[in-house]
Amino acid sequence: MHEDRPLGTGGAVKNVEDLIDGQFLVINGDVITSLDVASFVKFHRAKGGIASISLWPVDDPSPFGVAQLDSESRITRFQEKPKREEAFSNLINAGAYALEREVLDLIGEGFVSMEREVFPKLLDKGMYGYQFDGHWVDCGTRENLLNAFRTLMRQDTKVSRNSVSEGAKIVGPSVIEDEAVVAGATIGPNTYVSSRCVVGPLTSINGSVLYEDVRVGARCRISDSIIDQGVSIPDGAEVASQIISRAKP
Repeated sequence: MHEDRPLGTGGAVKNVEDLIDGQFLVINGDVITSLDVASFVKFHRAKGGIASISLWPVDDPSPFGVAQLDSESRITRFQEKPKREEAFSNLINAGAYALEREVLDLIGEGFVSMEREVFPKLLDKGMYGYQFDGHWVDCGTRENLLNAFRTLMRQDTKVSRNSVSEGAKIVGPSVIEDEAVVAGATIGPNTYVSSRCVVGPLTSINGSVLYEDVRVGARCRISDSIIDQGVSIPDGAEVASQIISRAKP
């Protein structure tokens, strides 16, 4: 669904109102989560409220929306990005919402923040918080996206056949996908090399993600970085803690 202008988290939902005819889910696209969606929906239906949101505990809730629960898991109040010392809970909005269709009637036209403008209207109508086990990683920054890849790779090392030439060294956990070519380079740990990437000899890559069709020359050093699809890194380059993209700023 196209937005001619930014509509915010609430406006984006309102924008697809004509496609919704009952209960629906909203899930943020910039998180990696172990949330069991079926269990989440079952929880929402059992509570019988107008809305349920997933919650996750963190050490520092200041960058997030914070919820306080009563003994029945009903949300009693919200804070949006409080100072750490002022947060009344460490349970944050984990970016998945189960909603009744009437929530759409509470979303205005244009730019609307779901968290700041809509959620406060739902508290008196029955809004519940669902806590879950496993993992939750925010991918909104370079550091967090790299951490998400590390979480998904865990301790696994996957190397596609015929992708690695003699003399290459792979340090796990790392993943090298099909049709990649690693020629005498050192890869890993915590490195993801996507399909059709080519990595030249005597290059070292660690803690990084290479998207499809990346070309890395010889004798390069890449660490803690994200290299976007189709980017070429010249011989001898050093890249540390960066995002390299072909996209125009």
